Amino acid sequence: MSITAAEIARAADLLHDVVAPTPLEYSRWLSDLVGGDVFLKCENLQRTGSFKLRGAYVRMARLSKQEKARGVVAASAGNHAQGVALAAQLLGIKSTVFMPYGAPLPKEKATRAYGADIRFVGTSIDDCLRAARDFEAETGAILIHPFDHRDIVAGQATAGLEIVEQCPQVRTVVVPTGGGGLVAGIATAMQRDGMPISVVGVQAKGAAAYPASLAAGQPIALDRMSTMADGIAVGLPGQVPFAAIQAYVDDVLTVGEDSLSKALLLVLERAKLVVEPAGAAAVAAVLDDPLRFKPPVVVVLSGGNIDPVLLMRVLRHGMAAAGRYLSLRVRIPDTPGGLATLLGRLAEVETNIIEVLHERISETLDLDEVEVALQLETRGEEHRMRVLNSLSANGYTYTLN
Repeated sequence: MSITAAEIARAADLLHDVVAPTPLEYSRWLSDLVGGDVFLKCENLQRTGSFKLRGAYVRMARLSKQEKARGVVAASAGNHAQGVALAAQLLGIKSTVFMPYGAPLPKEKATRAYGADIRFVGTSIDDCLRAARDFEAETGAILIHPFDHRDIVAGQATAGLEIVEQCPQVRTVVVPTGGGGLVAGIATAMQRDGMPISVVGVQAKGAAAYPASLAAGQPIALDRMSTMADGIAVGLPGQVPFAAIQAYVDDVLTVGEDSLSKALLLVLERAKLVVEPAGAAAVAAVLDDPLRFKPPVVVVLSGGNIDPVLLMRVLRHGMAAAGRYLSLRVRIPDTPGGLATLLGRLAEVETNIIEVLHERISETLDLDEVEVALQLETRGEEHRMRVLNSLSANGYTYTLN
């Protein structure tokens, strides 16, 4: 049975004094690409840094007094963990959270700060879910599933209510998708008054369980996952969101790691907003095929909890994917002034040199050669090609890293 409008309304009432409506920001740069108005729904600015508090609080607030006394347990790479931990703190419930080894440090620290007991297990959310279910069976704690429960989906659906209130003319909503709770909730919230709104989910290519599952007509588990977008790395869709996505979501697209990196970089530069790779997935889909989406478009930024170390790596990757970062090795003559000449050639094409490594000894080099490893900053794909063409025109042999 689908989530009802009454369930979503009750969820909104429960959340009235708990979550603040997140901003809907106009995006000129995305609007120019799409050819119509595009807005960013900033769930990265929600309490705990993502939409997850919505569903977690609704699920836990509706527990009985006896159930609350037993405590709750959750499985999460970080965002759901923080939502559960804060909801538990607000409701006076003991919480235990299973997180995968390697979970982002800021997410771990924030979860601890909200009072949760953290336990590490496995390398994925699915590993943590198995451990959480075992803990539930052993202790009687109530499992707060990250996406597969009616109350969770109803809570996430309140973001959809806000979108309609903030942008009543919306025609397309694009949503990052992992287990499916958020996109299922938003799509369900759009099914009122016959509103002609298309809802599109977006998954990372390396963790895309929904396309195959929808084609099969039932949730199908992935054999493995590999993506920087840990927040949407879910190997098996939930039954509750799957039914809503089957009924109400028009399409589920996938995006690659380069697209995620570029999207995160552009959101930071152009919108002045920090998002995690999962939170940038919907933007990545719009960048990949802007004419695919009928405006006005609302693009959901689902989370902003990113480890600063990962942020540096992703930004560097994004700069390379956008043609603004160039890593290469150039062979030059082993003669006085050889390196200075190379650097002078690069200066002529207005390249910013970030790093230079001069390697004189290698079994692959001739006796009269040295190799220079260069990290260069360029201004885009056109400038990048101009740099490479200049090197070739001046007789240099190079290899890209």
